[in-house]
Amino acid sequence: MPASASSAPPPPTHSRREDLIGKLSSSSTDTKLKALRDLKNQIIGNRTKKLCFLKLGAVPLITSILSSSSSSAGTAGSSCADDDVELNDSLIIQSAAAIGSFACGFDDGVKAVLDAGAFPLLLRLISYPNDKVVDAAARSLKFIYQSKLAPRYDFLQGNNMTFIWSLLNSENENVTGLGASIITHSCQTSFEQKALSDSGVLKKLTYMLGGSVTQTDASLESVATILKENPDVVSKFTEPENGGALETITELTKDKSARTRLLACICLIVIKNSAPSCLQNLRIKTKLILILLELLEDDQVGAEAPFALSSLIAEREDLQLLAFEANVIDKLVNHLRRGPIQSRRLEGILIALANMCSRLERCRDRLLSLEAMKLVGDALSHDSGEVRAAACICLKNVSRSVKNLSTGLFMNESFVVPLVRLLVDDLTFVQVSALDAISNIAIDFLAHKTMFMQCGGVKQLVQLSKSMDSTIRVKAVCALRNLTFLVNNKCKEEILSELTQLTLRSLICDPEASVQEQALALVRNLVDGPLDSIQHIFAEDALLLHAVGQQLQSASKAQVLIQGMYVFTNVASGNEVHKEAVMQELFPPLANDSESIMFKFLHSDDSRLRTAAVWTLVNLTSPSSSGASGWVMKLRNAGIVSQLKNMVNDPCLDLRARTALGQSMTSGDGST
Repeated sequence: MPASASSAPPPPTHSRREDLIGKLSSSSTDTKLKALRDLKNQIIGNRTKKLCFLKLGAVPLITSILSSSSSSAGTAGSSCADDDVELNDSLIIQSAAAIGSFACGFDDGVKAVLDAGAFPLLLRLISYPNDKVVDAAARSLKFIYQSKLAPRYDFLQGNNMTFIWSLLNSENENVTGLGASIITHSCQTSFEQKALSDSGVLKKLTYMLGGSVTQTDASLESVATILKENPDVVSKFTEPENGGALETITELTKDKSARTRLLACICLIVIKNSAPSCLQNLRIKTKLILILLELLEDDQVGAEAPFALSSLIAEREDLQLLAFEANVIDKLVNHLRRGPIQSRRLEGILIALANMCSRLERCRDRLLSLEAMKLVGDALSHDSGEVRAAACICLKNVSRSVKNLSTGLFMNESFVVPLVRLLVDDLTFVQVSALDAISNIAIDFLAHKTMFMQCGGVKQLVQLSKSMDSTIRVKAVCALRNLTFLVNNKCKEEILSELTQLTLRSLICDPEASVQEQALALVRNLVDGPLDSIQHIFAEDALLLHAVGQQLQSASKAQVLIQGMYVFTNVASGNEVHKEAVMQELFPPLANDSESIMFKFLHSDDSRLRTAAVWTLVNLTSPSSSGASGWVMKLRNAGIVSQLKNMVNDPCLDLRARTALGQSMTSGDGST
């Protein structure tokens, strides 16, 4: 029996896409129009298909259609039949819409659109005589302006402000939305904020808050942008004669649209953060917390609500306390426990928890009592870099508690292993966040620090201390500094063997003052303690000792000098050899005593540097030291003793200066 007939298999998907691309170059307007519609419908909301068509060169072809069609419309005039004009306008509308679809929520698409030269073509279409064309162009431009890649608009140049006004005054909702989007994206300086406020644009946007939902939301975003961190503009905006703008925004926090409520909350938070005196009502602040908690449950804006909550409570103990009393921590943790969470929402919740735990011990205790740290630890290995960084920030803030650090809670494999792994993360911002967390938990007590060393943490920190990125470098050295805090000599030797004297010397002499400061603080910790600890600075012909001395002679930053002096304070607490070495660095044999760095430090305007210098003198002139009388004579010749007399009444030194002076007189001959 013959086999039953079957239809031919469909062509491969790739071939169908290539066929569609080919039709965009057709000489037939109808064919191009159908191809544009098909392509647009395929890529809407589908990033994978957008990327496939990008690789096939779709955007330049569509831009070419848009360019030729809009040029034809401009030159044809009245000689074209109505049907031809309508067909040409349809081609413009579909090509503009397709370009907008590529740009919508997809930075690769935005880049392709900008590279193809579609942006100025779309901008010109805003003045096109066909409203449908204008609407399509405005929609696409709004999608472009949602991306950070969109070109900035210069409000201060020429007649550019007039153009913004023409957009905001349009009867087309998408055009007014475009004007608001341009402001939200481009207004970045206080000069631009003031210009938009003074020109009346801010008042116009306030008026638009009474429009449709789309118009209201776009206006709220723009208002927040113009007000952000500009107390002068905020003060003017909240004046009663400005039409009750503050009351209007407050009322919008009750709107039925969740997005509108969120944006109204963000606007009020911007006002509070920029000019606290303009929003002191405790009831409104409490209301903001409750609304944002409610919005956490919303499918549409739930991912953004925790970020708004974070901006409200960040660095504000009073608001963190209000949030604590509203059970914010419990509710955030409940969200974490619900199982798989979308990355953006998870990041926001972790950041909100981090801010809640940044200052108040009761917040940290509550988070720990809910046994939520395992969820934070799991997030350290999340696929999203933003989530990994947020988990690090949360861990950093929770570990600020000395009480919790002392228990070794954070120095276990569930935290240490993923944190060490993050030190080699592909994303720099994740590395930075991991270093911050490690710096905190590295202060942990001695019994728990070996865990970090065994996991290869020291080796990775040493590698990062050699990074070309100064931020990475300084944070790596800071972590090493904290790791050496109050450890025994065996731990110090292990750290030094990995770090090496030569590397540490190069860090002391780093071009960045912040790195110098942390490196000197690291040495300060290394030489803190008994004689065998002090000996570390004398290894390899006193390489580190001389490096510290050189920095004290040449550095200008007070923070660097303070740490350098405390290194010498610790060394001077040792034996006679150690004290003599410090004296040699502070008073070099060929130097003029009256110009010694010690004399300059005691005269410093910075009380912390004066204090550090006095502590060094206290240890140098200890009465139990056999060489004290000789060093006191040296100090007297350098004018140090007389300066100490003058410092007895220094309110920042008090007992320390008296102690140093008393020891000097005890060890010397008593003459002045």
